[in-house]
Amino acid sequence: MFNSVKYLLFLIISAVILSCSGKSDKPVIKFSADSSSIVIKNINQASLFEIKKTMQANPDSIKFISVLVTPGEEDSLQDEKDIFGKTLLKGDSIIFTPQQTFIKGKTYLIESYIGVKFADGSKLFKGTITHNLKPQIQMLKR
Repeated sequence: MFNSVKYLLFLIISAVILSCSGKSDKPVIKFSADSSSIVIKNINQASLFEIKKTMQANPDSIKFISVLVTPGEEDSLQDEKDIFGKTLLKGDSIIFTPQQTFIKGKTYLIESYIGVKFADGSKLFKGTITHNLKPQIQMLKR
C-alpha cells in the first residue's frame, strides 16, 4: 500500500514539473509596428538586470543582438551580410535600430543570447544538455 502511494505521489510531482516546464519563457523577437527596428520583448528579470549592469559598464562595446541579411534566390553573392545599428534598452525590451533602413522583401537572421539558459529541467529530463550555449535564432522577413 505504501509503495503504491509513493509511486502515485512521484507520478503526480513529475507531471506537474513537466507541465510547468512546457511554457515558453524565451524572449520574443519581432519587427516593430513600422518595421524600422527589431524589438526583443519578454526578457526575464535576471537577464534584464545583467543587461542594465553591462550597459552601464561599457555601453558602446556590447553587442546583444546580431542581425544579418540573408541572400535572396536571385542574389549573386551567397554570403550573409552583417547589419550594423544601435541597441537601446527601453523598459523591459531591447530595440535594435539599423544604420540603414530594412529593405522590403529581404529576410533577416537575428541571433541573440538574451535569456538563453545553459540547462533547465526539461533538458535534464530529455537528456539534451549540451556543453555550449546555443543562441535564440529568428528569421524575419520585411
